[in-house]
Amino acid sequence: MSENTGQPGAVVLLSGGLDSATTLAMARHAGCRCHALSFRYGQRHSVELEAARRVAASLGAAEHRVLDLPIAQLGGSSLTDPAAQVPRDGVAGGIPSTYVPARNTVFLAFGLALAEVLGAGAVYIGVNAVDYSGYPDCRPEFVRAFQRVAELATRQAVEGKPPRIVAPLLQMSKAEIISAGARLGVDYSLTLSCYDPDAEGRACGRCDSCRLRRRGFREASTPDPTRYQTPTEESHKT
Repeated sequence: MSENTGQPGAVVLLSGGLDSATTLAMARHAGCRCHALSFRYGQRHSVELEAARRVAASLGAAEHRVLDLPIAQLGGSSLTDPAAQVPRDGVAGGIPSTYVPARNTVFLAFGLALAEVLGAGAVYIGVNAVDYSGYPDCRPEFVRAFQRVAELATRQAVEGKPPRIVAPLLQMSKAEIISAGARLGVDYSLTLSCYDPDAEGRACGRCDSCRLRRRGFREASTPDPTRYQTPTEESHKT
């Protein structure tokens, strides 16, 4: 099946967080018919999938699919092990325990597969190598390597039109991302970035993702619409 809408098709990996929401807005702004793709992979912050649904609807995605993947069965991350402690108030250095081994590799593989099914010309991913947690699969080298995979291992490539792996946020700071998204009409109150939210979807305000998000809004001089578990808490600085 291929698209015949007159718009270029794009698969957008959508977690429900700030970065992926901005990426979807950028793909839409580029004129793409966007197919949002999210994953239920055993993440402890699965309430992000509800955020992804809200974001996809708000930003006019043509569809929103959620795939079930058994990544949590492999272990190796505090994001998929409910017994593990999510680091708060900063990490000591190195790759943090919140890194999910090969997650972006797996997600991009499924994004590439859906692009082939749809005849879409691009897969968008919101990885960022500036304000991020130090994950190895958020680096420019990784994006370039996966572009090479797309050029070698797809029918579209054999036919002369390999899908593009598009990472528009790669070299942007969190403040720049927020400012860009605000210009494109992203409602950040719909998003969830926290690694350890409560059952109501309120952010902890202390994990690495919350700290980066809070600092980004401050540096962008933009009001932070995030619902925090302790909204008046000011003792945990980013």
